[in-house]
This record gives sequence, C-alpha cells and structure tokens, in this order.
Amino acid sequence: MITLGIDIGGSGIKGARVNTKSGELVSERVRIDTPNPSTPENCAQVVQEIARQFQYHGPVGVTFPSVVRHGVTLTAANVDQGWINCDAAKLLRDALALPVTVLNDADAAGIAEVEFGAGKNVGGTVAMFTFGTGIGSAFFIDGVLFPNTEFGHLLIRGKDAEKRASAQVKENKGLKWKEWAERVNEFFVEIDKLFTPDMIIIGGGISKKFDKFGPHLRSVAQIVPAKFLNDAGIIGAALAASKARKAHT
Repeated sequence: MITLGIDIGGSGIKGARVNTKSGELVSERVRIDTPNPSTPENCAQVVQEIARQFQYHGPVGVTFPSVVRHGVTLTAANVDQGWINCDAAKLLRDALALPVTVLNDADAAGIAEVEFGAGKNVGGTVAMFTFGTGIGSAFFIDGVLFPNTEFGHLLIRGKDAEKRASAQVKENKGLKWKEWAERVNEFFVEIDKLFTPDMIIIGGGISKKFDKFGPHLRSVAQIVPAKFLNDAGIIGAALAASKARKAHT
C-alpha cells in the first residue's frame, strides 16, 4: 500500500510517498522550511501544500516533536507553544479532508527502524534516539513500542540532555565530533543505568555522518546508525497511518 508520510520538525517539514510493505520511499522527498512562527495553523498549511504537491488522496501519517496522546499534542519543546493541548489530528484532518494519524516523531522513526531497518528482528530492549533540533527517543521491548518517552529531557549537569547534546548544540557551539560524542556519552550513562538497552539506534540528519562520531560513542548497548537515516520519521508515519486504516476497516 502506498501511503503519504509527513515529518514535522523544528527546522523543516518533509514528506514522501511510502510503500508500507517494504518501507521504501516511492517518490522524491518534498521539504519545506518549518514556518516562523511554527503555529499549528501555519504548519497545517505546509502539510496541506505537501499533500497537494503529491496530488494525494488517502490516509496520511504525520509526526510531531511532542508527546502525542490520541492525536493531541501535549508538549511543545522546540516549536510554537500553541501546539500545547492542540487536537493536531483534527486540525490536520480538517486541513486535508483526509484520514490523519499523528504520532511522536521519534516513535515514528523507531517504528520504521524496528519494522524494516536496524532494529528488525532484534529482541530485548531497543532504544532509538534522533538527534536534531532536540533529542527524540523511542523505546521498544521485543518489538513493542512504549510511546512518548521523551528522554531528551533527562537532566544532565542541570540541563535537559537535548540542551547539551542535540545536533543543533553541536552546530551552534562548533563542537568537534569527539567533543560532541562525549556529551552524548554522558546522556548514554544515564540511559544505561535506567534501562540497560540491548541496542541503541542513532537517527536524525546527523546519522549520515555516523562514521565521524560513532567510534567515540560508549554504551552497554550495541550502537548502530539508523538504516533510513533522516527518512525514518516519514516511513514510520506512513506505517502508522496504514495500520490505523486497517484497524478501522
């Protein structure tokens, strides 16, 4: 089944058609800068434009960097505060006049990686961390998602982990790869103490440079890059929408 997946991020909104049986993108990816201000209404217009460019009619999966419960975005760490307690699913359904499934962005990326990517057929505890504007997290136990974990907000040296070790912090501070990896390792020390994961998957745009920083990362877990790199969120969103449609038919 071909399904549209859209990934709303702090800096860009990306979308593509996805074959949900293989996890492959079957179209070019469309990317539009996240509007400023990134209000729900402004972002909905961008989502509408992406769907229009694909001339798409069918279920749509949309990711968002927030705790998402029953389609409602409860937090807004790196986007406009208007998203707090916003019924995002209804907003986007009304904008697109299509069935819409909304989920946390890191959860979506993790779903793609566990279904088709680096975490496929991996037992035990698999943790996915997406490094971008912030740090997203997704946890799976024997392939089953525990949603909305938000471990990017763990306190490290008195600050949210993502305020010390996101990809944006690396860029803003001009950190070398090893310097940035040491900050990530401080975060992993806490993750190891709490969960002792079997595998950690590194996602987000920075994952395509895994060879630069991966050798410096340390954990009790096996650490691997995401197979789908920065497309994992799009793929996971499409998978979630496809499964939601099947559940209602």
